[in-house]
Amino acid sequence: MAEAHQAVAFQFTVTPDGIDLHLCHEALRQIYLSGLHSWKKRFIRFKNGVMTGVYPGSPSGLLVVLVGYMSTTKYAKIDPSLGIFTKLSTHIPISKYVTEEGQRIVGGVLVGTGLWITVTFVMRNILKCLLSWHGWMFSRHGSLSLKTKIWLVLVKLFSGPKPMLYSFQSSLPRLPVPPVKDTVRRYLESARPLMDDEQYKRMEGLAKDFEKNLGPKLQWYLKLKSWWTSNYVSDWWEEYIYLRGRGPIMVNSNYYAMDFLYVIPTSLQAARAGNSIHAIMMYRRKLDRAQIKPLMVLNTIPMCSSQYERMFNTSRVPGVEAGRASPMSLHFAILTRFLDANVLQHMNESRHIAVFHKGRFYKVWMFYDGRLLLPREIEQQIERILVDKSEPQPGEELLAALTAGDRVPWAKARSQFFSRGKNKQSLDAVEKAAFFVTLDDTEQRYEPNNPVQSLDSYAKSLLHGKCYDRWFDKSFNLIVFKNGTMGLNAEHSWADAPVVGHLWEHVLSSDPVRLGYTEDGHCKGNPHPNLPGPQRLQWDIPEECQTVINSSLKVAQTLADDVDMHIFPFSDFGKGLIKKCKTSPDGFIQIALQLAHFRDKGKFCLTYEASMTRLFREGRTETVRSCTTQTCDFVRAMMNEKATREEKLKLLKVAAEKHQDLYRLAMTGHGIDRHLFCLYLVSKYLGEDSAFLKEVLSEPWRLSTSQTPLQQVDLFDLKRHPEYVTSGGGFGPVADDGYGVSYIILGEDLINFHISSKHSSPETDSHRFGSNIKQAMLDILELFQLDNKANNK
Repeated sequence: MAEAHQAVAFQFTVTPDGIDLHLCHEALRQIYLSGLHSWKKRFIRFKNGVMTGVYPGSPSGLLVVLVGYMSTTKYAKIDPSLGIFTKLSTHIPISKYVTEEGQRIVGGVLVGTGLWITVTFVMRNILKCLLSWHGWMFSRHGSLSLKTKIWLVLVKLFSGPKPMLYSFQSSLPRLPVPPVKDTVRRYLESARPLMDDEQYKRMEGLAKDFEKNLGPKLQWYLKLKSWWTSNYVSDWWEEYIYLRGRGPIMVNSNYYAMDFLYVIPTSLQAARAGNSIHAIMMYRRKLDRAQIKPLMVLNTIPMCSSQYERMFNTSRVPGVEAGRASPMSLHFAILTRFLDANVLQHMNESRHIAVFHKGRFYKVWMFYDGRLLLPREIEQQIERILVDKSEPQPGEELLAALTAGDRVPWAKARSQFFSRGKNKQSLDAVEKAAFFVTLDDTEQRYEPNNPVQSLDSYAKSLLHGKCYDRWFDKSFNLIVFKNGTMGLNAEHSWADAPVVGHLWEHVLSSDPVRLGYTEDGHCKGNPHPNLPGPQRLQWDIPEECQTVINSSLKVAQTLADDVDMHIFPFSDFGKGLIKKCKTSPDGFIQIALQLAHFRDKGKFCLTYEASMTRLFREGRTETVRSCTTQTCDFVRAMMNEKATREEKLKLLKVAAEKHQDLYRLAMTGHGIDRHLFCLYLVSKYLGEDSAFLKEVLSEPWRLSTSQTPLQQVDLFDLKRHPEYVTSGGGFGPVADDGYGVSYIILGEDLINFHISSKHSSPETDSHRFGSNIKQAMLDILELFQLDNKANNK
């Protein structure tokens, strides 16, 4: 679709009179502007690297130190070089080359710079020591001890001014390796409510044997790794839990994020795409320049930002085993089944996006005239794609199903059919794009008259779509529906949901407010008169490859059809009322989930709640085992008609406090599951079998839960504009006979739940579980009798 004469900078023909050279000045101009943009970006990266490398020091701080040092030594009549040149002059005739005044200046600069480097090094290490203390996490909610207040002041003092995104990376502490004894004790404590006496006694024997014999040997290797690497968990977690999976990543791994719940800023698909794509590219520009503020707890304590590095220009590339033998066979039920050699391919720079519409792929350049395209210009490009009436090439329409099915067929097909010629060029255009965009030809949105079915359909579309209209290997897919609703589908290996959520919050807050639309629904601004159109990608897909595509599609469709999704906004009350109960909102919801699950299945189960470990360098997640003995005692009391309200309330408070303690331990590096996971890996590398570790890692997570935090609260004024709330996001079921539950707490009065399970399991029903969650929330709130207290007052 692009103009042919704009594709090359020059043409020449050989004539009897010589060579006739024709230069295309517009093409040469674009080449010049592209080069200029590239060098600017390199300079910015170099400058940011210097600024981050010397943090909490700064170049201005160096200037202050030099001026202060030179002034002080001059006033005190002290040699600024501290005698360095005097000693050197006995061996080298310095005075022949440098005057006395020059020696004074050079010596002062050298000593002053050394002093500045020393001060910066000391500040950084003091900050690292301060950030290694996590006592503040265990303070009572809503109150800070004097010790914590003093510590916060010291952290602020040594943090330096105006930190950039990666400024704190070298100051963050390393994730500690917990003692084997503590991990085994906590595991047995978490396993007790799920086992009868005989099962527990057997597991206790295995645990004690491991703690005494094999555990210390494995622990030694883990400690050695923790001293050598930035994080002893993250690289193994990424490789073995994500990249070595052979099963489909669609549903099993990828997750989604939803649009505003109650409003659609414009019903024009191209316009919505124009604003959102521009907002995403502006976020990438801030990311490249490290201008995004690092996430700070209590506006003071920094969290790791390493996961942001691969947000853009990244694609997961499948690989066959290629002779690399597996050191293990994980029975960990989150993701993996078997093993292969997937890798994450990340490009430093990408100036285009890949777009899919009605079975056709396009490459759309995001820069022209040396600048980023404006929203109306991006809308113009999307409009050109939407009006294109050309038919998909053979095999093109279903091509993306390869990324939705099993990984090995995709890896083999990629190697056999996409390693050369036009197929390789087109595949490179997709995989090396900044991100992937799907212009969906269906309409999705929340319908007040049909809330259940509309939201369930919307979630399933974001999670898996038609199984061939999302490129599931890309770091994330922006999906824009025909009626202007949109959402994200994100690949999981490169980062966790809060990082994608940070981007999504920026997009949603920029779209209707900062960028806006005209009265007729178009992006603001004017179309570009000379903008080259999108480039249609060309494919030559043989019938043999089409057979593989159809096979992958069949696998993906079977998986997608089995997903039972249910999304419901819980608006009876929110965190505002929960806080009046003097209970943590997250603890309240987690206990409600346990009560709901017991009512749903009549039994307790191993429960996974994700927490962050980003207080440490390159930290990702840890598991909070939410099904505790204390929570089970409360649930049994709720099911006992003879138990009094006071007894139930007392047990609830004990359960909530226990949950908070477990969450704090997980966040501060003293969780159970990542430590056991790494111990298991070491045992497999050493060829040692552990019955204890094997059983622990084979236990299924039949209830997997996660809270989607709203991180940039200042971007959303939910009091004045309550309609601008997102429904959060969700993920597929982890166990075949279990539930996946994601929830987001919005404002003071709304909590949105996303529930997933499988139709094929006779034990689960997402809608039934949703009803149980709602009733459990109401029943627990009723224990506090807040209305009675208000009446008494």
